[in-house]
Formats: sequence, C-alpha cells, structure tokens
Amino acid sequence: MNVKIIADSACDLPYSFLKEKNILFLPLMIHLDENDYEDFVTIEPKQVYDAMRNGKVPKTSQANPLKIKELFTKLAEENVPSIYIAFSSQLSGTYQTTMMIRNEVLEQYPDFQLTIIDSKCASLGLGLIVKKAIELAEQNIPYSQLVDMISTYCAHMEHIFTVDDLEFLARGGRLSKTSAFVGGLLNIKPLLHVEDGKLIPIEKIRGRKKVYKRMLELMEERGEDLQNQIIGISHGDDEQAALELKALIEEHFGCKHFFITEIGGAIGAHAGPGTLALFFLNKQMEQ
Repeated sequence: MNVKIIADSACDLPYSFLKEKNILFLPLMIHLDENDYEDFVTIEPKQVYDAMRNGKVPKTSQANPLKIKELFTKLAEENVPSIYIAFSSQLSGTYQTTMMIRNEVLEQYPDFQLTIIDSKCASLGLGLIVKKAIELAEQNIPYSQLVDMISTYCAHMEHIFTVDDLEFLARGGRLSKTSAFVGGLLNIKPLLHVEDGKLIPIEKIRGRKKVYKRMLELMEERGEDLQNQIIGISHGDDEQAALELKALIEEHFGCKHFFITEIGGAIGAHAGPGTLALFFLNKQMEQ
C-alpha cells in the first residue's frame, strides 16, 4: 500500500486482525483497580465486563498523547501518506487531541500527508470502515480520492444497538442523564442509534425477541442492498445474542456476509455487558 491506515481501539476490530492487516493502532486507555491498561493490548474485554458485573466502575481516557506524537512523527520522518479514521468526536476527545498533535508535527514536517477523519462512528461501525479503508488502500487509489471514499462510507454507516442498562452510558457522560430514561424496569430494553456522531435513544422495548424484531424493521427501513454488503454485529460478552441476531438477518434478508466481534473494553466500559449492536450501510456504495 502507498497509504498507511491508522485506527484507534474504539473500532472494536480484533487485535489479531489489526496486526495481520498492518493497521497502525492507537489504544484507548482503561483505568481499573488503580491500574492503567491499553485497550485490547494489556487488557481483554472480558476482564472489563467481569469487573463491571462485580460492581466495579472502569474509567476510560484517550490514547496516550506521547504515543500519538511518536507514531505521527515516525510516519512524517518516513514521509508515508497516512489516514487516521478516528472515533466519533462527539463521544471522545481523541479526535481533537490528534488534530492538535498533527498540527505540531506538520510544523516540523510540512510536506507530510496526514488526514484525520472524524468518523462520527463507533464500535464495529467504525471497524467496518477501517476494514474497507484497508481494502481500498490496497487498490492504490489516489490519496485524495481515498479520503473522500472513506468519508462517504462514514456518512452512510448505520448504528442500531441495545444495552442492558443505560446507566452505564449516562455515568460515563456518553448519554445525558435525562436521556437515560429506562431506569431498570424489568425486561425493558432501550434501543439507540448514532446520529451525527451522538448516541440517541430511539425507543424502549419489552423483551429480547421484540428488540430483535425492531432491529430488523429498522434495518429494512434504512438499509440498501443489504445482501451485498458486510453486516457488522458486535456484542458485550454475549456471543449467543450476536449469533441469534445473525440467524434472523440471514433468514429475513438473505445476507451472507457478516463480521461479528466482541465490543472492546473502552466502549464496553460505557455500554456494559449484554450490549448488542448492529451496523450496515444505508446507501449502496461503489466498490
């Protein structure tokens, strides 16, 4: 590839996949039991979920600014055109921090091509875009065209997800407390989506089967050419739920291409165990 793709751990792609595809990686930080961990690198998602089930409250923070600067400087020294596809700026300060560091590096290396894209996406919605960016970069598409194509994918990625308890999202500031409207009612599942990079509650539904049914209805309303795209499903330590949803999508839409992964610790620390998320494009895209 003539272009390097950079991702952060909010993309929820498996660490093994990132290494296999030579994706440069910025892990977000997780603070648990008075220790600092790098998401996916020095702590596994299940450790975070088990801690939450035991009543602990993990905290998260941006990727280490020193490591960001080190990475950007190395790429600038080697003059490797690069694109960083960042976690939504509405959910993390990582985008703003990397923009500041980019500007510092460009003062020293003004010819360095580094574009930072505010994906306004999260979890495997971001992950599917990173995955697509690698495929496009391997085709040696011109740099400016590649940036435009990635940005277009970001703009058309749908996120539909449910969590067991909105309190986790409210506690971490990812959702306003007034939006955390369910409040522990028995078997009530909130359904949310991402709108302009923000988490927005859509409705509340009683029972898992009805949640699945509503997710499929929204998928039918919003999706386009579903059979010919990769459908993303991510889960908070509940693979069985992800496989149940996959089977329903296969049966209903005839989809054959899926990417299923566990939600990483940085997002899982806010969404909580039992989260189930669905990702697809709302527009047929050029390949």
